[in-house]
Amino acid sequence: MLKVVLSVMVLIGFLSPVFSQNSLPDYNFASGTWNFIGSRLHQEDEKAGLAKLNIHVPQNSKMIYSFNARYESGAEDGHAGFGVHLFADTVHPKASWGNGESWLLWLNYDEKPVSPDIPAGFSAQVYRSRSHSRMDLVQTIDLNQFGNLITSEILAQPIPIRIWLDGETGEVRIYDPIDQSYYYYFYLESDGLPLRGDWIALRTNGVHLSFGLDS
Repeated sequence: MLKVVLSVMVLIGFLSPVFSQNSLPDYNFASGTWNFIGSRLHQEDEKAGLAKLNIHVPQNSKMIYSFNARYESGAEDGHAGFGVHLFADTVHPKASWGNGESWLLWLNYDEKPVSPDIPAGFSAQVYRSRSHSRMDLVQTIDLNQFGNLITSEILAQPIPIRIWLDGETGEVRIYDPIDQSYYYYFYLESDGLPLRGDWIALRTNGVHLSFGLDS
């Protein structure tokens, strides 16, 4: 097991502004219905397929994005998803399929996926965004073996999400939300290393989620 060396990381409290709306960096509620409720940020529109929040965050070298997500409603129709655009050079200020040159890490629940490349049920995808209107599916991972862990009790709680990135190598680590001594890692294979970006974007598809900081 590789050891995470915190001293060489830049820690970014992703979505830390949910505790103070006035402290947000440059941001844009591009699409969907976003609201601050107490200490959490909600995307409330269950029907929005391209809900998106753009946040200006310069990115380089090693970084951590640490936040939590809680399911509120909307998956009753058999479809829900959310993810994060990383290393975006530009972002679209309204609804869009892609977000400039960037990478999208996506968690998906779809009982009847349209694409044959996406398994039914729980899965994860990595997309490479080429523009505001074009994204290429780079990798898909079947997560149905973990489906029994997604209970109503678990969904009622904020689920910690921790993403480690190295812009120099393209390495990404997704930490186990239950035991964060474990992580799944992969590489964003790009002919443009090192990876750099000025924006990130949080997005949802067909679901009401809320987000906050890990305590």
